[in-house]
Amino acid sequence: MARDLIVRGFDDQVHFNLGKIANQKGVSINSIVKDAVDKWLKQQQEIPKKHYLVIYSDSASMTGLLKSMDRLAQEADMFKSFCGPDYSPSTELLSKMKWYNGTIMPYFYPSKIQSGKHRTYTQLQYQTLSQKEIMKYFATVINNIAIKSKNRQLCCIDLLINDIAKSSLKQALTIEQLYNNSKLPGLMYCAYNTENLLNSEIKNIIELFEIHDQVFILNDDEVYKLHVTKENVHKLFLN
Repeated sequence: MARDLIVRGFDDQVHFNLGKIANQKGVSINSIVKDAVDKWLKQQQEIPKKHYLVIYSDSASMTGLLKSMDRLAQEADMFKSFCGPDYSPSTELLSKMKWYNGTIMPYFYPSKIQSGKHRTYTQLQYQTLSQKEIMKYFATVINNIAIKSKNRQLCCIDLLINDIAKSSLKQALTIEQLYNNSKLPGLMYCAYNTENLLNSEIKNIIELFEIHDQVFILNDDEVYKLHVTKENVHKLFLN
């Protein structure tokens, strides 16, 4: 059953503009308002698929962030997951907080040589991996997380991408694009250490910023959102 909806705050100018557009399109003002409300409701019902970039300088700043994210993800009833090396402070903390580890063994991107059945690849072995093999490995990790989540909204921390960037940020960008083409429902956070980015070409860093929905920088226990826009050179001479 249809019901009347009273919309407050419309001044004469807004009502006049709506009426003008309605006449041009041959529809009523009510249908325009209803269409806007329907679109808003649909957006609220859809699970977001966001791809965020987090830049950090040390493990201490990441530790504080992860503890806060754990609490917020728990309150939102999200599926908490991550991928990355098992010897870093971040992955050790996430495992301790019972986040699901979607990393596939053997781990391709070593920071040190390990022993036992989960021995990581040596640096020489890593250098022989083709781009196809790296993309296949990452796709398997993401698919592993997607299956385990059972369609729950994700809160996922990707620490694997930082290890890929140690060798080549350009290679990491290929993986980022692969994920962008098939985003999972929820929030994906790709974490990069500043040391790996500062040695990269500017064009690759700009592409890294543009490929993500938002860019965040950690400064101790504070989070800053970075806005990057392409500007004309004349802006250099304007106040």
